[in-house]
Amino acid sequence: MISQKNTLIGHLIEANGADFVAQLISDDEGFIPEVTIDGIEVRIGQIGSYLMVRQTGTYVLVIVEGMWQEIDPEGGLVRMLRVNPLGEITAKGGFERGVAHFPTTGAELHLVTAATLEVLFSKYSAADFKVGKLSAFDTVDVYIDPDAFFGRHAAILGQSGAGKSWSVTSFIQSTLKAMPNAHIIILDLHGEYGTKDWDPNTKAPFPESKVRCIKASELEIPYWLLTYEELIELLIDTDDPNASVQIAFLRGSLLELKREANQHLEIGHITVDSPIFFSMDDLVSRFKYANETTADFGKTKTALTGKFDQLLVKLQSRLNDTRYGFLLTPTKRTSSESLAGLLRDFVGLGDQNAKVTVLDLSSVPFDLHGVVTAQIGRLAFEFNYWNPRCREFPLFIVAEEAHSYITRDRATGHQGARRSFERIAKAGRKYAVGLCVVSQRPNELSETVLAQCSTFVCLRITNPDDQEYVRALVPDAARGILEALTSLAQGEAIATGEGVPMPVRFRVTMPDPPPNAQSIEYTDMWARGPEDADVEHIVDCWRRQRR
Repeated sequence: MISQKNTLIGHLIEANGADFVAQLISDDEGFIPEVTIDGIEVRIGQIGSYLMVRQTGTYVLVIVEGMWQEIDPEGGLVRMLRVNPLGEITAKGGFERGVAHFPTTGAELHLVTAATLEVLFSKYSAADFKVGKLSAFDTVDVYIDPDAFFGRHAAILGQSGAGKSWSVTSFIQSTLKAMPNAHIIILDLHGEYGTKDWDPNTKAPFPESKVRCIKASELEIPYWLLTYEELIELLIDTDDPNASVQIAFLRGSLLELKREANQHLEIGHITVDSPIFFSMDDLVSRFKYANETTADFGKTKTALTGKFDQLLVKLQSRLNDTRYGFLLTPTKRTSSESLAGLLRDFVGLGDQNAKVTVLDLSSVPFDLHGVVTAQIGRLAFEFNYWNPRCREFPLFIVAEEAHSYITRDRATGHQGARRSFERIAKAGRKYAVGLCVVSQRPNELSETVLAQCSTFVCLRITNPDDQEYVRALVPDAARGILEALTSLAQGEAIATGEGVPMPVRFRVTMPDPPPNAQSIEYTDMWARGPEDADVEHIVDCWRRQRR
């Protein structure tokens, strides 16, 4: 067993601004591959482990990036380490990012004890936002700075099956324990965080008294809250040769309909983007009238005759589709006065008070994801933008499957959603609106949104394009630790950025209860599962759009 006074394992032989190279002590000098410190077995040179460089009163904390061995001219074995500097340990035992006093060749390389790591990682322990334990020292708790994580945006990235949903659930469970008055909104695209009506065994993984699960059909995000550009995206096919005429006519009709329906509010100046009610039936009637109107007793077509054929077919098909009912034919949000109730439900201040609002979007058609998520992002931003006490009521949005609507490629549509969340990413911090993007394809995410994230929690990622994209974005100099992205276990993550005192590889605390995102048990089902399925019932559900 090595005592804390005998932790020397090598010396620096090369130093630059990015990394250091050290030569470990030889077998004759007492090298052993595994040692016991504070009762814990430690492997010398393990990737992602922490070491300390000492020289004349300077203590630089480093993380192991790579290890190899060479043969010296005399035929002996030489073990080498490449390490990345993280920051300096102060005289009082604290930690400061960055290195002001770079060590020179010959500086001593020492092991770091668990007791030292506990002190370093306890920097944010006062807030009690604990997210897991160190992979190398499972006795050391890992804490995240909640102000940086929630207020300066975060990203949870990892491929399918790596543990993203479990990590999100674990983080929110820890949040509710440490900060019981949180205000969190989850965009749940696959019903992982709420109760599924068709599966009675599912429930929200958060305390019943603190969570409210709302389906899109119950919340009703009405069409009249869409911006002018979003209405164009929803109603008009830009490839239609008559698109420019339709867009101009839509603008004039919106202004007239909004003014007529809201004269009693005495708002004053009304624009096409004002969040006030107008009648969809009246809008359709205007389109039909303009499309059918002729001159000279039906002998001559007007400039608008027949220009809305394609628009009316598209609009009528959506009005008849029950999946679009929550948006195009609301039953509760039928007046401008109903907006206050929508916002109350949205932020958890409705009849059922909640700290976590799970917006179940699993029933929303795929082609509407962009429109609906754009609305959600804008509602959150506008709520606190116009809230004079926004600093006392911070909001946090968790955008699950963010790559499907906050896209990097501007040619794929979803412009409204991308603009909405990029606005939060760039200006949300000023109005106490935080954002966490969760994605299995970071390379497809808006670079503007990811660039504004200050904390990254990266689970296993094997796609080389995604790996390179993440390495280019992480704010820490110690990007070498991200080489381990492909070898992370399920539920194991690497956290970097302002939310952690230093880059850290850790195991996420197991959520209890877990989300509704468990892997399918193919082996058991195919070995002992049912041999038949009720196909008629499946077809009926499909036709009725009801699971």
